Amino acid sequence: MLRLYDHRTGRAEPLPGGRGLRVQVLPGAGHRTLVVADLLRRVAHRAGRHVRLVSTPPGVDDYADYSVASLEVLDEPLPDADVYVSASARADVDALCLSVPAETGAAPPDAAAARLAMLQVPYREPLDLSDARSLSASERLDGLRAKVAGWATSPGRPMSREYAAEAESALADDLGGAGALAVLDRLAADPDVPPGAKLETFVHLDMLLGLGLVSAIGTA
Repeated sequence: MLRLYDHRTGRAEPLPGGRGLRVQVLPGAGHRTLVVADLLRRVAHRAGRHVRLVSTPPGVDDYADYSVASLEVLDEPLPDADVYVSASARADVDALCLSVPAETGAAPPDAAAARLAMLQVPYREPLDLSDARSLSASERLDGLRAKVAGWATSPGRPMSREYAAEAESALADDLGGAGALAVLDRLAADPDVPPGAKLETFVHLDMLLGLGLVSAIGTA
């Protein structure tokens, strides 16, 4: 069950019920706010929800480069969204509202590496894209893509459901991107999982993370 931190109760709460889910990104959003909203959309969709992701004019016109898809832009915010996502704390919003501090510092030139930098820090914490951890995101992404490309040359095997379930559980716990990425790192280093199974698991999980991990296949 997907649970998100609710500023009204001070703890993680289950999503509002129902088949559909309306997610509204509030005005003032930057790249990180949109990436977090997109991650919520992907995780909720995997859980069987039909998600409508809505934003006012986002202020950035290259959000698709950050793998933010299915974004509906409206002139005015929805008055009755199920979840709001904001770049600042909004005590005036009497609904489930994710507060995502805007990123600071210069982003990596590769938007996918910037997305990775955003995912590896809990969304409620400040993020400086110019610090050492964020700058290493490009190297980390290149390493993951190289591993996926290498595994793609091995015989196919079913994905590891144990690792997949662990990563999905991390994401369901208040969008724990750092936890999910740690699962990928452990899977990549696990000698008991065949390369083909690692490939299928990475592909399955990248549909949630949106990092384009298969982009180097064919270059190994």
